[in-house]
Amino acid sequence: MKPLHFLPALVIGLSLQGCEQSSVPSVTTAAQMPAAVAPAKVQKQIGLVMKTLTNPFFVEMEKGARRAEKELGITLKVKTAAQETSIEQQIQLVDDLITDKVDAIVIAPGDSQRLVPALKKAVDAGIKIVNIDNRLDQEAVKQAGLKPIPFISVDNEAGAYKVGQFLVKGITVPTELAMLEGIRSADNAQQRSQGARRAFSENKWVKVVAAETANWKIDEGYSVSKAIFSTHPNVKLVFAANDMMAIGAIKFLQESGRTHVKIVGYDALDEALVEIKSGRLLATIDQQAAEQGYQGIALANRLAHGSTVPEVTLIDTRLVTAHAAP
Repeated sequence: MKPLHFLPALVIGLSLQGCEQSSVPSVTTAAQMPAAVAPAKVQKQIGLVMKTLTNPFFVEMEKGARRAEKELGITLKVKTAAQETSIEQQIQLVDDLITDKVDAIVIAPGDSQRLVPALKKAVDAGIKIVNIDNRLDQEAVKQAGLKPIPFISVDNEAGAYKVGQFLVKGITVPTELAMLEGIRSADNAQQRSQGARRAFSENKWVKVVAAETANWKIDEGYSVSKAIFSTHPNVKLVFAANDMMAIGAIKFLQESGRTHVKIVGYDALDEALVEIKSGRLLATIDQQAAEQGYQGIALANRLAHGSTVPEVTLIDTRLVTAHAAP
């Protein structure tokens, strides 16, 4: 497969400023971001904790992080759990990095709340934290006595709205729709569900008859789809909150002869692009995993050198269809 050529990332920094009047958030492009801090004589050590490498999304994220490692002259320690649901293992990986005395940790947490105590231990040990992909629960962060943790991702609600809107476009007769949701305790899963539902609510002909979690996995996407269609055989539209679950659903639909069901995903994995070209997947969302990995390491490096960074950095998303593929 030809390598994907992404459009230049649009990076939006939202900095909260204490002033008497409300201020407009600053907006910068990637080219306008502060220059990376030059490597010091003693290399900074930065740990990257991801959910898994069984999902190609995180493989791409690591590629971006490795590019930052090379360009910034830091030592990168990549740690991954076995599965996206292996939260206890992620907690242990954070503990391991604390023992290693890294300068900063960049984490894509599998759960928005359960990782907070481990990250509090890291902060207490003097380690800087950057949160990417799935946002930590802000109330849990506050209750732990932590200051806001810099966050890099995309607007998941807006991205899901975009692909959900495309899914129901042109529907003018009563039509049943099913949703395959991610891990429900994860903020990005919640945001994608909300965005998709907002899009569906705008079309009076569309009715959501089922919404079940498939935990981001291909095999569960298959089994959950099988269960949904056994109860709701007239479903004609499927929203999957990531491409892995969409691929599992596509496998079931093909095996069961349901070739007229429209399905969308989220992540723009290489496998999903193949399905789009074949006509089995209607659309997906490109959220530039490699750019998230790169920017996460870049911000961690700046923090490790004593610089300030934006509280929120959003990377642009785009709708990928058969007519707008890389």
